[in-house]
Amino acid sequence: MDLGIRGKVALVTAGSKGMGKACATTFAAEGARVAICARTEADVQAAAEEIRTKTGAEVLAMRADVTNAPDVKALVARTVETFGGVDILVANAGGPPRGGLEMTDEQWHAAFDVTVVSVVRLIREVLPSMRARRWGRILTIQSVSVKQPVEGLLLSNATRPGTAGLMKTLVPELGKDNITFNVVCPGRIMTDRFLGGARQAGLPVDQYVARSALDVPLQRIGTPEEFASVLVFLASERASYVTGVAIQVDGGVVRGIL
Repeated sequence: MDLGIRGKVALVTAGSKGMGKACATTFAAEGARVAICARTEADVQAAAEEIRTKTGAEVLAMRADVTNAPDVKALVARTVETFGGVDILVANAGGPPRGGLEMTDEQWHAAFDVTVVSVVRLIREVLPSMRARRWGRILTIQSVSVKQPVEGLLLSNATRPGTAGLMKTLVPELGKDNITFNVVCPGRIMTDRFLGGARQAGLPVDQYVARSALDVPLQRIGTPEEFASVLVFLASERASYVTGVAIQVDGGVVRGIL
């Protein structure tokens, strides 16, 4: 299937590893021009070179922190300067830390900033380009906590549904500009962040992975590439009538009907 995104410009934040990197690589493999950012210069440059080598695509790499407003402005401006605009935004960032009501006010503010405000900033900056082109795809990577609270993740459970509300609200406002808004909610995906749970649990990695898969109906942990395949489809011309959804990629972990 031709996804219809050859030559499109995809901006993927937190694109140096994990799901962000897998999404950037999949966009590049489909013929898109890709811009990625991360907070560490060495990491983002290494990821960009790997994507170029694998796909032969044009890849722009920048150091940027999406919780820093000037960084976001500079990131989008550089992408527009390099590629002429932005067609696809994948707003991605690390999630809030584990914990409960012992979290401080500062931690609550930081969680809201990384989960919600960073997405608002990115959308503001890319909208002029998408409106001018009358074509846009805005996606954000969140968590199954949008659909179902996850034990021990109070900050995520409280803030991520707010981002889904933001995206749903923008659908009727910007549909006339042919811009779609969708949320993709990963469950247990084999990333460095997921594997870090083995250290916290005091288990060998293989035991941690096996235990974590027990209550996944598909009985395994998903791969970043499986996640990326869903997201890139939603960003494509083939998903032109899909907007305002929050879809989980979780192997069946979420038990709710909707």
